[in-house]
Amino acid sequence: MMQAASRLAITVVLCALAALSAGAEQTVPEAVAERIDAVMPKVVAWRRDIHQHPELANREFRTAALVAGHLEELGMEVRTEIAHTGVVGILRGGSPGPVVALRADMDALPVTEQTDLPFASTVRTTYLGQEVGVMHACGHDLHVAILMGVAEVLAGMREDLTGTVMFVFQPAEEGAPPGEEGGAELMLREGLFDDPRPDAIFGLHVVPSPVGTIGWRSGGLMASSDRFTIQVRGRQTHGAVPWGGVDPIVVAAQIVLGLQTIPSRQLDATLTPSVVTVGAIRGGVRHNIIPDVVDMTGTLRTFDPETRDEIHERVTRTAEQIAASAGASAEVEIFPGYPVTYNDPELTRRMLPTLERVVGPGLVEAPRATGAEDFSYYQQEVPGLFFFVGVASDDPDKVHPNHSPRFYADERGLPIGVRAMTALALDFLQGVD
Repeated sequence: MMQAASRLAITVVLCALAALSAGAEQTVPEAVAERIDAVMPKVVAWRRDIHQHPELANREFRTAALVAGHLEELGMEVRTEIAHTGVVGILRGGSPGPVVALRADMDALPVTEQTDLPFASTVRTTYLGQEVGVMHACGHDLHVAILMGVAEVLAGMREDLTGTVMFVFQPAEEGAPPGEEGGAELMLREGLFDDPRPDAIFGLHVVPSPVGTIGWRSGGLMASSDRFTIQVRGRQTHGAVPWGGVDPIVVAAQIVLGLQTIPSRQLDATLTPSVVTVGAIRGGVRHNIIPDVVDMTGTLRTFDPETRDEIHERVTRTAEQIAASAGASAEVEIFPGYPVTYNDPELTRRMLPTLERVVGPGLVEAPRATGAEDFSYYQQEVPGLFFFVGVASDDPDKVHPNHSPRFYADERGLPIGVRAMTALALDFLQGVD
């Protein structure tokens, strides 16, 4: 999901609330609280089991079977094999009403675990032709366990529910393997929201911020993530006579510098931050030969859908016109990735009191994160709210960013996640404002 730099940025801001959150009053209705307390030993056990048996994107067979079996035991309508390994449970309440969706992602990462947990992963597999370790280095094991716990709590209240809850256990949030499709986009294409169609969706992600904190933000919370390639074509010549050809290496260098003026000089800096990064440049084979072609690739990030479209146009125009000015040509391709994770402002406003009841002063407006999340696809279909739950250890030596082989999640964050998702579902169905 989100990259290390984004996680650290969140941590810096949220750490200031550690003292406040430690004493936060966490309140949910007593009957619901009792149900949550009763299910927490299972949630911890599920989390540890899933952590010890991680599976890569589109290969979450064991995890999907565990989830489906649990939802079936709870008496839900269960759909499986959506987007390969996705599982959906439908819980219909005792009386008709709104439909709310809750989402958890199931996939792990090709990372070799370097923690001392007694349930640390020792799983190895082949990924892109290489033998790799597999680890829940982004906390998706916690997400699955939390939502399994919420499912049990709400299933025990079925007759008292007004409306329907959809539990979405999604594969491949980290991206499908090359040559495959997957994740939220594919689940939607395969009819996830066709029947029933939710009125809103909620999701969470654990981050290395203090236990007892929940981070929220209205509007753009996480960036869109698009990949681009630029092929610069010049004319090959001897390195000793550059005037005998057109040097695509020099043109590529000028394009790199020109692209940086897009976020710094061409876009309204008061509207949204944006990033244009060239991550690789390849061209030439010998010290004294100017090549015909240079290939470049990079990433584009922003927090506003309209700005995203504008950046695409400006990258193309900048590269093409700089190349043309030197007698070269540039072919630009932009490959759209995850959209902006955009929290619906009205839904966010409505549900903030719910989150505040869960963590009190531990509720904080989070900084934007330049990482991306495919929860954003759901938010393009229905109003959605995505938020961060702190799981950092009190031991600073155990605080590491998501995607690190040393990522450590304090399990004291698990009940906060269960309380938050349960309360959001109940309050939304009851029309609390």
